[in-house]
Amino acid sequence: MTKVVTETDKQAAPRKAGRRPGRPTGAHGADAREHLLDIALGMFAKQGIVETTLGAIAREAGVTPAMVHYYFKTRDQLLDVLIDERFIPLRTELGRAFADPEAEPADALRTFAEALVATVDKHRWFAALWVREVISDGGLLRQRMAERFGDEKEATITRIEQWQKDGKLNPRLEPSLVFVSLFGLTVFPLATWKWREGGRRLTSEQIARHAVALLTQGVGPV
Repeated sequence: MTKVVTETDKQAAPRKAGRRPGRPTGAHGADAREHLLDIALGMFAKQGIVETTLGAIAREAGVTPAMVHYYFKTRDQLLDVLIDERFIPLRTELGRAFADPEAEPADALRTFAEALVATVDKHRWFAALWVREVISDGGLLRQRMAERFGDEKEATITRIEQWQKDGKLNPRLEPSLVFVSLFGLTVFPLATWKWREGGRRLTSEQIARHAVALLTQGVGPV
């Protein structure tokens, strides 16, 4: 016998749960967002920011473009999020080496070199991304950070100049090159050959010690 479905029956029948409008299938909140940031950092470091689209990030992450656009409307917005959530904390951590007004120059420089090496050890994307997008001419990350924060190296340069005036640091050093020199002595080796198979592999501690010794003692005999 055929059952007649009444209007009351239709109202009583349970409705199928649908996904919330605007949220792409497969999104998982904070975990998905952090995963996309990790993927973006790796791709930016490997091939550059300009060459990396949101669609490419979606393909690499194995998600739909809609999911990426759900969290980041544009690549510029994604870059701003990376600056706020990944780079500013790192810069703050690195800047602590020069924050102690009582620190001796050699101690501050050693702390900074060790912090640089530790940062590369913890964040494998850091060295390649910094070399590609900050040190190199036309780096998009450097441009974006300069637009938002301006040049914040002056405080460190002033500190180095004061050390020189106080007779605590070699007066022949160029203050504006001290940071670049330390960076070149630590991050460049880590970005180029440290992680390759074969060859003479140096530890992070050896690289940091070499950088500070070369900068503070030069190449003459001890």
